[in-house]
Amino acid sequence: WIITCQLELFQKNINSKFKIFLILNTLFLLLLTSCGEKKTEEAGHEEEKSENEVALTALQFKTVGIQTGSVENRNLNLVIKANGYTTVPPQNMANISTLIGGTVKDIFVLEGTYVNKGKVLATIQNLEVVGMQEDYNSAVANIEYLQLEYNRQKTLTDENVNPRKVLQEVKSKLAVERARAKAAKNKLQALNMSTSGSSLVPIVSPISGYVGKISIAKGAFAETGITLFEVVDNSQMHLDLNVYEKDLESISVGQTIDFILTNQGNKSIKGKIFGINKSFSNESKTVAVHAKINPADSKDLISGMYVSANINIKNATVPALPKDAVVKNGDKYFVYIQEEHEEKATAEKAEAHEHKEGEAHSEEAVGEEEGHNEVHFKAIEVVPGTTDLGYTEVKFVEAIPADAKIVIKGAFYLLSAMKGGGEHEH
Repeated sequence: WIITCQLELFQKNINSKFKIFLILNTLFLLLLTSCGEKKTEEAGHEEEKSENEVALTALQFKTVGIQTGSVENRNLNLVIKANGYTTVPPQNMANISTLIGGTVKDIFVLEGTYVNKGKVLATIQNLEVVGMQEDYNSAVANIEYLQLEYNRQKTLTDENVNPRKVLQEVKSKLAVERARAKAAKNKLQALNMSTSGSSLVPIVSPISGYVGKISIAKGAFAETGITLFEVVDNSQMHLDLNVYEKDLESISVGQTIDFILTNQGNKSIKGKIFGINKSFSNESKTVAVHAKINPADSKDLISGMYVSANINIKNATVPALPKDAVVKNGDKYFVYIQEEHEEKATAEKAEAHEHKEGEAHSEEAVGEEEGHNEVHFKAIEVVPGTTDLGYTEVKFVEAIPADAKIVIKGAFYLLSAMKGGGEHEH
């Protein structure tokens, strides 16, 4: 019995120790897992942090010539960007057609030719105009005869020789012939023809300008209502800019604009707003804003050119940096600041490098110095605003120290190095 009891106590003791061992082992495994997750999370943070940082060696820093500065308050011209096209007023553009069909006899101009108002562009042959001329000349002859008859009848009526009824009949016939002559003359004038002569109908330019597209050929039949010639007067060229609803309240008549011709070497031209539409375009949901162009600058423009314009709103004092300090990476914009904890090391490195220029050093020593002394920069996201006089308005997504050293020269090189395009040694 005594031996049996001792065996039971020994077995219980072993079971308790085993349970304690299992508990301690489980806690140890949990601790290892937690530390592993923490290290993984820290590594992730370090990797994320490194994506926005870039380091240069002493040699790179000196060779690139990076310069730092700070945000300045600049008086910049605030603008609204708008796209549009060059165009001319309706009264300065003519689509010329004919009021009567006929065969094209002659064409006297070429596309691109400058013509004055009243210039004959072509002639069309139509025998119907001969009938119009005949009607007019016949009516004129009848008017001459009836006028004499009317004078004679009036004299007889005044002397009570003939009844007044005869005088009224002659007067009525005279009025009819006058109306027929006037109608025939109006028809001939509408066709730019004289009351006698050729059967050729002239096609005349109603404005002075440059001949555009010519849609007829010699010997072809010219139909009524179809454009035969286009003539454009570019002296009154203006812009039609498309402005969104959110920007309308800032735009008014008299504001100046600067626009660029993308197909003419980014040539910049000035203009002034003279009209704002009061209705939206159904397709783009924008409002057309019309701006005049200086006639001296519009002589080389063609209607329909695409332009990018800046509408100058007002001058304002805003935080700004040199435009080269702002770089674009993907769809975001960044500036670079020199990290504070590296400033002292940078100064000591530069001083040591200058001090040792005149001394003899082995290539291994110089390489070791340049490899371990680095300057660190961090990319800071910004929202750029207007650009004027070489400066760009910037708004920082996150606050930066007031004394932060911002890279104002060499930012593009830092962007390339951050992407892996720069030669960077660690």
